[in-house]
Amino acid sequence: MSINPFDLTGKTAIVTGACRGLGQAMAIALAEAGADIAAVQRTPKEGTKAGVEGCGRKFVGIQADVSEREAPGRIVQETLDALGRLDILVNNAGIIRRVDTIDLETADWDDVVKVNMSAPLWLCQAAARHWVTEGKPGKIINICSMLSFQGGIRVAGYTASKSGLLGLTRLLANEWAPKSINVNAIAPGYMATDNTAALRADEVRNAEILGRIPAGRWGDPADLGGAAVFLASSASDYVHGTVVPVDGGWLAR
Repeated sequence: MSINPFDLTGKTAIVTGACRGLGQAMAIALAEAGADIAAVQRTPKEGTKAGVEGCGRKFVGIQADVSEREAPGRIVQETLDALGRLDILVNNAGIIRRVDTIDLETADWDDVVKVNMSAPLWLCQAAARHWVTEGKPGKIINICSMLSFQGGIRVAGYTASKSGLLGLTRLLANEWAPKSINVNAIAPGYMATDNTAALRADEVRNAEILGRIPAGRWGDPADLGGAAVFLASSASDYVHGTVVPVDGGWLAR
């Protein structure tokens, strides 16, 4: 009987920003593949818990603001205390501030960069330190963006942080591949989430965006599930420092 390389039975994953949208969808997809889930949520909600436990997997909710410097170590330790192990880290938590760059305030820039780029770096470090100390392999998935490749408009902090996160993904892959730690990224396209509500409500921008997507629709958070399971599983053991666009063909246009 062949072994399923996508099976995550017995694994544990930390997913940040897991209470809704992309994070919730990926947490449930990993649970469906067999993983127990530590869901990091700034404001705890029940939807992700129900979805994970509905798959027959263990769930622990960790309330944390990932931008706080002490949070990464605490998140890793609480995961180990509650679930006994750590195998997968999904850095999904992110924020966006829309403003003409000529009017950009320091606080908005700092807030976005802390959550979108600094927090993933320190969480990667905390997870990697655990794996190296224990002599175990690990999987890291950073959630990037179409604006890891493109400039965008009116989202200077978001573009800079998501471009930086892609660069960090490659750097960490270079450093940690010899330690059996896979560091990769997913770049979602235009997804129907809270972050894009304003764009979808704008008839002109909505039509412009849909007109460029070959698939002809906004992405659904569930569309990320397959890529997340692949990068979290042994099927991707020889994949290091790559980014998987899940974008309906946006970048190919």
